[in-house]
Amino acid sequence: MLTIAFVTGTEPGKWFRRYEELTGSRLETVPSDDPLVLVGKQATAALVRLPDERVTDEHHVVRLYEEAAGVAVPKDSLYAEVGEVTREDLADEIVNFDGQSPIDDLRSALQVVAANVGVAYAPLPLLKNLARKQIKALELAGEEPATQIALVWRKVDDSDAVQDFVGVTKGRTVRSSRSSRGKSHPRSGAKRAQR
Repeated sequence: MLTIAFVTGTEPGKWFRRYEELTGSRLETVPSDDPLVLVGKQATAALVRLPDERVTDEHHVVRLYEEAAGVAVPKDSLYAEVGEVTREDLADEIVNFDGQSPIDDLRSALQVVAANVGVAYAPLPLLKNLARKQIKALELAGEEPATQIALVWRKVDDSDAVQDFVGVTKGRTVRSSRSSRGKSHPRSGAKRAQR
């Protein structure tokens, strides 16, 4: 059975459902703040947030989408009312967090923001996932996406099942003609995307 771990702040449910429809196989899924540590152990592959220096030439990497840069501000702040901010707008604020991991540190920083002290920078989808009701997650205007979500697995663990999941993330549906059942197919998706 294929097991996919996925990082906090992603919502891969549609891919999981499509994979099961396409292949007729059950998929095991594992949510995790740090899914890369599960690859090759509890999970065959993982949806991870890049950049991550632990991803090496021993891995296949399929980059799926970019994440907007975001900032968490107190819900009652002027910034939350305006709804669009830049780092320059927030230059005088206390910065409680500026990065993507460890996620537990971000959770702690968001508690401080919820207490109306400072801001926290992180990928916008992650902030939206973790935001409490006292916090507003805003996109940072004028910022290039700093993170990407990618499917990562060890090259030694490559299989038809993993390649079928790659196909689903790339848009293949149950009505597509390509399927692992009774067919062999090239693994070009991984080769094109590998590091």
